Amino acid sequence: MRDHRRLGRELGLFDTDPLMGAGLPYWLPDGAVVRHTLEEYVREAERAAGYRHVCSPVLGKRELYEISGHWDHYRDDMFPPMELGAEQMLLRPSLCPHHALIYRSRARSYRELPLRLAELGGMYRSEPSGVLGGLTRVRAIQLNDAHIFCTPGQAAEEAAGALALISRAYTDLGIRASRHRLSLPGGGGKYVADPALWRRATALLREVLDASGVEYEAVEGEAAFYGPKIDVQITDPAGRESTLSTVQIDFHQPERFGLRHIGPDGARHRPVMVHRSVIGSVERAVAHLLEEHGGAFPPWLAPVQLVVLPVGEGQEEHAHAVVRQAAELGLRAEVAGPREGSLGARIRRARLVPYQAVLGAREAEDGLLALRLRDGRRPGALPVADVLGRIGARVRGRGAALWTPRKVDGQPALERSPS
Repeated sequence: MRDHRRLGRELGLFDTDPLMGAGLPYWLPDGAVVRHTLEEYVREAERAAGYRHVCSPVLGKRELYEISGHWDHYRDDMFPPMELGAEQMLLRPSLCPHHALIYRSRARSYRELPLRLAELGGMYRSEPSGVLGGLTRVRAIQLNDAHIFCTPGQAAEEAAGALALISRAYTDLGIRASRHRLSLPGGGGKYVADPALWRRATALLREVLDASGVEYEAVEGEAAFYGPKIDVQITDPAGRESTLSTVQIDFHQPERFGLRHIGPDGARHRPVMVHRSVIGSVERAVAHLLEEHGGAFPPWLAPVQLVVLPVGEGQEEHAHAVVRQAAELGLRAEVAGPREGSLGARIRRARLVPYQAVLGAREAEDGLLALRLRDGRRPGALPVADVLGRIGARVRGRGAALWTPRKVDGQPALERSPS
């Protein structure tokens, strides 16, 4: 079974230390590459979809979370207050109260709506020690979060757009949803009491799910305290299910924070908040990617995308020149030279790297690279510029495919399989 904790340590991606504390993993260089690449991907996708990025502090006054409802409904999952003079400060358990304050920082017009605010920001959950594990349950979370402030008539369309963004991201990451869940309130006083707003928000999310064509099931007791949500569920190799991405419609917090915009009639109107997370927490996303791909990340996400393997010391200088060319094209490449062992041993160590380029005396003389793909295919000896250009194109195009064969007379050229 693929366990992201074992894989993460074997591949040098992340680790923990008792002096830092349970549920607080740190990222090693290769893991930081994966994390930053994933974050850059999300920001780029959000910008293309019309989101604007903000940054907000990880602390807030207790009063902020009393207004939002987190203090009343979510206190058990928050860290205790810190006393600073006469004030009580809290590590935030969510980004939405901060984004509500950013929205109301000045007067808004209906012409600005929908206003899509996104942030990859830290938040903190006081998770019990018994449930902590690897990257899936942590106490310090880097959340891919966004809040869309819109009119009630725009809410369904914005929620549908968020669901489509999630679907596209899963395709690019080479993962899939195991199911979609419409999460509704249950009993126990855990939820804000406003039946009319719950019914309104639930009807909008059902409309979005029905129009999307995805199968879903309604489950009580899984809603956020302030509103229903669409949960995109994933399943790990052991069959354990968890939520990675969410879309929520919230009428509650705009009312609590007194959010308004000026409508076309000149009157003040209340916006709706659509909460949306494409990949959820970066930690959980990386954990799932590790287990789904067994450490063989899609080429665009791999910590090292190309390893150059000089056969002998005479080709090392040329190998380093190839790596410099690759770096100029934005590729992550490195040399694994003969001092690191036999060619066969070096190839085995680089088995998870998408592209392996063997460089012998003949290849160096002719400006070629004998390319091997991670899946065992061997496109053969190709010019250096051709290899780097085609790898660069695959990386820029994202997706999980390693190689697109060139066509000969309109037909795909044959590639050699490993002997």
